[in-house]
Formats: sequence, C-alpha cells, structure tokens
Amino acid sequence: MTVIDPDTQAGWVPEAESEDDVEDMPLSLRLSIADTLTLGNATCGFMAVYFTTTGILIPHLTGSDESGMARHSAATAVILMLLAAVFDLFDGLVARKLRSSPMGAELDNLSDLISFGLAPAYFVLVYGMVADDAHQRVSALAAIVVLLAVVLRLARFSCVTMKDGMFQGMPSPFGALTVVSIVLLELPFVPTLLAIVGVAWLMVSRVEYPKPRGVLAVAMLSWIVGAMGLLAAWAFDAPGGQLLLQTGCALQVVLGAVIPLFATARRVNTFRDNRREARAAQLP
Repeated sequence: MTVIDPDTQAGWVPEAESEDDVEDMPLSLRLSIADTLTLGNATCGFMAVYFTTTGILIPHLTGSDESGMARHSAATAVILMLLAAVFDLFDGLVARKLRSSPMGAELDNLSDLISFGLAPAYFVLVYGMVADDAHQRVSALAAIVVLLAVVLRLARFSCVTMKDGMFQGMPSPFGALTVVSIVLLELPFVPTLLAIVGVAWLMVSRVEYPKPRGVLAVAMLSWIVGAMGLLAAWAFDAPGGQLLLQTGCALQVVLGAVIPLFATARRVNTFRDNRREARAAQLP
C-alpha cells in the first residue's frame, strides 16, 4: 500500500516486516506439523506416567483388592509409550518431507526424555514397589540408571555427528520398550535388574544401530502396531493373551541383544578387511 506524505506529497511503500518482527511471532504460529507430532510424543509419555500412578501404584498403596501389576493400567501405560514411539517416528519423516522449526530438535529431545526416559524409569520404580520379590531401593537405583542413560544418550546425540543412517548407542525409544518388555516378562528380580542395567548400558554404548528409514521404518511401525494388539489381548484376558504378550516381550528383548551382536560382527569384519588391505599395500 502506498502512503502519501502530507508535507512532501511523495509516495512511499512500507518496508516488509523485519526479521525481529518474525521472531516476535507467537509460538503457536511458528510450530510446524512435525513439532505438533513431537508434542503428541510428550503428551503420551506424561499420560503413561499418569496411568502407571493411578492404576498401579495408588491401588497398591491403598490396599486395593487388585494386587501387583494391574493389567489394564499397565497395558495402557505401555501402549501410550508405543504411541509415543509412533509420533517420534513420524515427526522425523514429516520434518524431512515438509519443514521443521528452529526449535524442532530441542522439542524432540525434551519429548523423548519424558516418553522414553521418565516414563520407563518410573515404570521400573513402580515395579520395584508392587512386585512381590522386588527390592524397592534397588529398583529405584535401576530406575535412576535408566533415566540417566537416556539423558546421556540424548545429550550425546545432539553433540556427536554420526555417518548417515546410523545411531550411536541403542535409540531411546527402542531402549524404553525393551526395558518395559523386561518388566512385563515377570522374571525373577535379579535377572530383571541385570537385563535393565544392560539395556541402559547399550543406550550409552558406541554400538551402531540403523535409523528406521524406508523398509526398516515400515517394519518398526508394523512391530509397534502388533505389540499394541498383544497388550490389548493381555489386558482383556483373551485366550492365550498372557502367552502372546510374553512371546512379544521376549522377541523385543532378543532383538535388543542380537542387533549389537550384528553391529559388533560388522565392525570386526571391517577391521579385518582394513588390515588385509593395509598388508596388501605393503607388499612389493
């Protein structure tokens, strides 16, 4: 729009909004679609903590008739963590296809800390309070180990540059689901504790894990949907639901143990090939 100066009768056009004006734009106007999915991730993590508290911990503390791990609440909490993993999977895909805001990476780390750090650590803590053979203080220590492992894992992810298509250390969503699967297997306390600490170590290790892209992303999404179905069958006491859930949890734990073995074998083979090439280059 042209404005006429009454003194000079000269016309001028207002300048475009400055970058400072754009920065002052309300937060809601600067959120991208990917950021909205990330916030859905955080919401699912918080609600998982809520259902773990109201459906498992409080009935136990108040002496409710329902003892131990309440099926419906436990299943709901884990399904919410699975749903958070779906949001975490899609926010990255959407960010690459469309756009991400400048705060997208920070939102992603904070949301992952809630859904895959706090929620599973709290699940372990409550397990130590309600399980018959568990030790509360030792379980609290294991929960702290899980939480700190995720904190360190996410902090390192922001600082370390890896080759394209790979993660360093077990991804926090995969680690969280493995920790929860170990608890749901209802093994004796000591093996459960050792397995949880082992998963925490894998999250801060240097073992390489492939990023879920392409076929791997489809496989991961299918696995999550299948796991939700197993949890629902277990929660509603469907025929064979307990066996199906234990089978699914066992497969999750096996995957968590096998992937590092493949990664280690690949690194050893690469090291051997490099040594052979170096020896061949030294020969006359």
